[in-house]
Amino acid sequence: MSAGPTTVAPGELRLLGGERPVRLSILDVVPVGRGVTPGQALHRSTALAQRAEQLGYHRYWVAEHHSLPSIASSSPAVLLAHLASATGTMRLGSGGVMLPNHSPLVIAEQFGMLESLHPGRIDLGLGRAPGTDPMTARALRRTSQLSDGEDFPQQLAELVAWLEGSFPDDHPYAQVKAVPHAPSLPAIWLLGSSGYSAQLAAMLGLPFSFAHHFSGGGTLEALSLYRDTFRISETLDEPYAMIGVNVVCADTDEHAHWLAAPQALSMLRMRTGRPGPAPTPQEAAEYSYTPAEKEFVRKLTATYVVGSPATVRESLLELAGRTGVQELMVTTNVSDPDERVRSFELLADVAALTT
Repeated sequence: MSAGPTTVAPGELRLLGGERPVRLSILDVVPVGRGVTPGQALHRSTALAQRAEQLGYHRYWVAEHHSLPSIASSSPAVLLAHLASATGTMRLGSGGVMLPNHSPLVIAEQFGMLESLHPGRIDLGLGRAPGTDPMTARALRRTSQLSDGEDFPQQLAELVAWLEGSFPDDHPYAQVKAVPHAPSLPAIWLLGSSGYSAQLAAMLGLPFSFAHHFSGGGTLEALSLYRDTFRISETLDEPYAMIGVNVVCADTDEHAHWLAAPQALSMLRMRTGRPGPAPTPQEAAEYSYTPAEKEFVRKLTATYVVGSPATVRESLLELAGRTGVQELMVTTNVSDPDERVRSFELLADVAALTT
């Protein structure tokens, strides 16, 4: 396996000013705003990926979510094939494929095909959560016996064996081939929001991405566990960690908070069984929150980085210094597509391009 996260490319966007430069990347869930069709949202994400490549962002990942009207990223492999054809150099990947939802053989074939078409550009980020509600997970897996994640290491081992073509001769799957078999391998990452994936990534010597953007309370503990138990592998000779960060950057702090408010309302509705199209800033401003809902939003947004370029830069430098990560993966979910692109442009302005 080869993760490919340690080579710095010329012109790569990195946040400068702390103890060391930190790479900047993008996570896209393809938000579907009110009055927007999924097709329009997907085309907007394609345009964003192209702009992100121009700006120098290191990688662009898409998430796997199901049965959510406000999110159009249900099939990472299909979307990545389109994005890879629309871009030329930027790394592209899944953030992530929820492996328990799929046969490892299917994922090996999908990402083997992506790597064959776009060698050296594909990341395969893997998670063990369903990425959806229990009923949708049952529909995806065609079983009422939902996995609790304990078989994730076995699924991962099978996936790697199919990608590498390395099943031993006496294995039941030895004669089953993942086709096409790419000459190079997609870079495998483990994703997590707890210590489980951190420890597994460390044991296997894989790069690790922590979901700080929705599980910030466990970030430092998971990163410490990953680094303390890391084993050198053919992929990495030292730990490589990245965290997801919710960022909204605008010309002023006030405007940034106005743009960011709908994301919290959307998450509140999803968690309370009321999913729908992403609300507008005006809708979020007019919503009457109960005391319990206000507390939910307060906790949810505690890890958000929202503000003017100066505010965002200072907050990201502090976060990078506190966590010690090599990379920040920024996700920005605002309803106005121009404002979303503008946020990434402003962030690029206050970072720096390496020469």
